[in-house]
Amino acid sequence: MCQLFVNADPTMWETRLRSVRMHGFATSVRLEKIYWMLLEEIARRDGLSVAEILARLYEELLETHGVVENFASFLRVCCARYLMLQLAGDIPADLAQPIAGLDARSILAREEKRLAAKNGERTEEVRRRETQPSGMI
Repeated sequence: MCQLFVNADPTMWETRLRSVRMHGFATSVRLEKIYWMLLEEIARRDGLSVAEILARLYEELLETHGVVENFASFLRVCCARYLMLQLAGDIPADLAQPIAGLDARSILAREEKRLAAKNGERTEEVRRRETQPSGMI
């Protein structure tokens, strides 16, 4: 089983440092090559560059949570969730379909239900999302 992972292209886990301007400041983000590839795919779906998607994610994360603790970890989780949501059928595999046009509230509610079902529970967040009108976020 491990051979599937151990014998993969080792350049995939080599780190790359990219400079980007976020919240008015120039900074650098270090991620493994595989994450940069996924971020390029995510950005391309909405006609953005990697720098643009990073800036948008940073700004929205800051606006939503008031602080950005570990942006590189956040980006890795974004990439993993992107793949998980594709596998679940919530994000179409068709790369021509923009992510911005998807119904985020419905996708988040379905994801929460799946996670709750895996944990054998029904969370308050699932109940709250079910009672809200569906719409684009």
